[in-house]
Amino acid sequence: MATALRAVLFDLDGTLADTAPDMARTVNAMRAARSLPPVPLAAVRPFVSRGARGMIGAAFGVTPEHGEFAAMREEFLAIYAENLCVDTRLFPEMDELLDLLDDRGLAWGVVTNKFERLARSVIDGLGIGARTAVLVGGDTCERAKPFPDPLLHAASVLSLAPSAVLYVGDDERDVQAARAAGMPVLAAGYGYLGNGPAPSRWGADAVVDSPAGIARWAGLSGG
Repeated sequence: MATALRAVLFDLDGTLADTAPDMARTVNAMRAARSLPPVPLAAVRPFVSRGARGMIGAAFGVTPEHGEFAAMREEFLAIYAENLCVDTRLFPEMDELLDLLDDRGLAWGVVTNKFERLARSVIDGLGIGARTAVLVGGDTCERAKPFPDPLLHAASVLSLAPSAVLYVGDDERDVQAARAAGMPVLAAGYGYLGNGPAPSRWGADAVVDSPAGIARWAGLSGG
């Protein structure tokens, strides 16, 4: 890398933490209220990175253009706010990566399209809130990813040039946002990935299959 790495920023859902079980719990509560059978986690997991819009679409076939979407979105957010960290966990090896970053004196933070208040509750529930150098939610800036604004805001908070900050995400828009911000970017191949083009086609610097792969790519560990 041309510029020495000074910080790492993570997308939240599907990159830092496996939030899919609680997102699925939320849409299944909505389905139960409508006397509908639950949907399996595997059916909705690929859509978790798209938030309420993706989950409502996957579980109900309702798009933002549908007349009931706005009310269903509010219902989703209200239920999810009460179920943020029931089964949500950091991805395997993520604890070790965060410890490694701390040991190396590299700042790390979260840039997500999840509402900031919800993202804060998730990282606090995971016990890492106090260690997080910066948290940017989907409503922190005027424009969310795939625009670069949230990533540029995070770099500004860290007082770092974007080129010194690595971004890691599991959705194509994460790569688009990082490229527009002038940040190096990795695709989290272990994440949710959506149902679009394969991560190898997103234009990231590399696709990694685990948090340990992030450390190896950044030259923070051997192997």
